[in-house]
Amino acid sequence: MDNLEGQIAIVTGASSGIGAASARALAEAGATLVLVARRADRLTELAEELGRGSTAFAADMADPDAPQKLHDFVLDRFGRADILVNNAGMLHAAPIDTFDLDQLRPMIAINYEAVVRASTLFARTMKAAGRGQIINISSIGANIAAPGVGVYGGLKRALEAFSDCLRVELAGSGVKVGIVAPGTTSTEIFEDMKARGQPAWDSSIPAMQPRDIAEAVAVIARQSERTNIARIQVYAAADSH
Repeated sequence: MDNLEGQIAIVTGASSGIGAASARALAEAGATLVLVARRADRLTELAEELGRGSTAFAADMADPDAPQKLHDFVLDRFGRADILVNNAGMLHAAPIDTFDLDQLRPMIAINYEAVVRASTLFARTMKAAGRGQIINISSIGANIAAPGVGVYGGLKRALEAFSDCLRVELAGSGVKVGIVAPGTTSTEIFEDMKARGQPAWDSSIPAMQPRDIAEAVAVIARQSERTNIARIQVYAAADSH
């Protein structure tokens, strides 16, 4: 679909980084955005920038009730949902000697459980309508074994397995499921790592910008009705992978 005019697109984690950039890319293609994140002020500002009837929905997607509330809000406000981008996420990486186990549940909640809940709820509605797209933001870390990132990588691998199964289950229903797996991208996640005194990956690895990943999201969103792009992996041009 080359033109997203009139499409309703929901983007979680939209207050900054890849989420905000993806929202801008989809709006440029004609979509009306539902922007989801905890920081209402940023969402409101972005919604005003994007126009087209875009709106903010302030929520913490780690809350198990948030996906249902989001789904109901979108259906009440617009009557349908055409594109769901599950982008909200968090990264906590550390060796086992110093890994804060209190971070385990929040990471599971936002990086995996929220994606499953939102994808399932919106998939049901999209299936009933006979059309729609779910785009889940993963990471190349899903397939990299490295010290200190087992929890993050494991959750992203689980997300990809769930997404692949959902794509197969929905085949023929008019609902498509795809994954965008970025390499190192400069976002607030790395700023948070630096603030905690941790070395951020964008300090030592060639990093992309959020807009680079948003372009991949837009490619999937605008694909032909005859195709289902299952996965796009995005690496920095200077990377050796």
